[in-house]
Amino acid sequence: MKRIVRAAVLLAGITAASLVGAAQNAAEAAPKKSFKVAYTVYIGFMPFAYMKQSGIMKKWADKYGIEVDLLQTNDYVGGVNQFIAGDIDAVGVASMDGLTMPAAGGVDTSVFLITDYSDGNDLIVSKTAKDVKELAGQDVYLLQYSVSHYLLNRALQKAGINDPTAAKAINISDAEIAAAFISQDAMKHAVSWKPLTEDMLKVKGATKLFDSAQIPGEIMDVFIGKTDVLKDNPDFAKAVIGAWYEALGILKAGGAKGEEMRAVMTSAMGTDAGGLQAQIDTTHFFYTPAEAYDFLTAAENAKIWDSIRTFCFEQGLFGQGATSVDSIGIEVASGAVLGDKGNIKMRINPSFTKLAVDGKL
Repeated sequence: MKRIVRAAVLLAGITAASLVGAAQNAAEAAPKKSFKVAYTVYIGFMPFAYMKQSGIMKKWADKYGIEVDLLQTNDYVGGVNQFIAGDIDAVGVASMDGLTMPAAGGVDTSVFLITDYSDGNDLIVSKTAKDVKELAGQDVYLLQYSVSHYLLNRALQKAGINDPTAAKAINISDAEIAAAFISQDAMKHAVSWKPLTEDMLKVKGATKLFDSAQIPGEIMDVFIGKTDVLKDNPDFAKAVIGAWYEALGILKAGGAKGEEMRAVMTSAMGTDAGGLQAQIDTTHFFYTPAEAYDFLTAAENAKIWDSIRTFCFEQGLFGQGATSVDSIGIEVASGAVLGDKGNIKMRINPSFTKLAVDGKL
């Protein structure tokens, strides 16, 4: 997955797309029977490949008398733009991207499923430094405005450096970063994610300075839907949630069915069994709805969203019209609102997960 928060150059196009999506909301509000869900190739989303191939998704959709088409896409930003425009009904994103793309673009967006959080998949690598404090005054290569950028800022904060510009973030694409780090002596420090970092750590002298396990829960992967679509079509969310936890139960239990699921995920990711396991090992899956519900409703979750929104505003990712970090309202699971209560565009909705907890799907 290209785990990208949109850059400033995308703002105009995404805002325009959000206006198109807003115009379509009235048409989407009526109950419907056919839905599309998009996801990209990333470990936290790969159970969807098994949900599709095994027929689990169809079984749950049939239960509610609907159709749910699961679409694997190679274009992460393109998939989010399709969601904004109303061409798909739900999309898997890093939580920060849901806030800065559809929500910041004016689309009332809800998180209805949390799949996992990065528990070591994202990391800072250096050829020369042995401590995060040594990054002050240094160039650090990363995909700007992505979770890598967020990770760098949080690492600096954890090291007692509260100036987000203390280390200079140098933008480089995810397609280039691994090869550049390996081949260019001048490139000393970088931030990326697995599997890219596996080869980067093989460079002589390369050291892991910090990883996402040190900020547990902050780099979340979620599925979002438009708030009105979920409200008018609750069976859609119920079917997706039910299929998800059935698949996760198989992955957790192992055995023959678990191996079958792993094989599907491995193939979909274009890796091998070892590569899959390496990524599972540093991904905190929410294997049960109870675990997910507890995480979403914990007071700490609101603190995480506060940290995310602060980073996004400081980086200018709320758009030119945003005058403060409170410009966009975020309704957390308790019903409390971070920011403008009159402009709530991101909602953490644990209600469908709670139905799974209570066995009411």
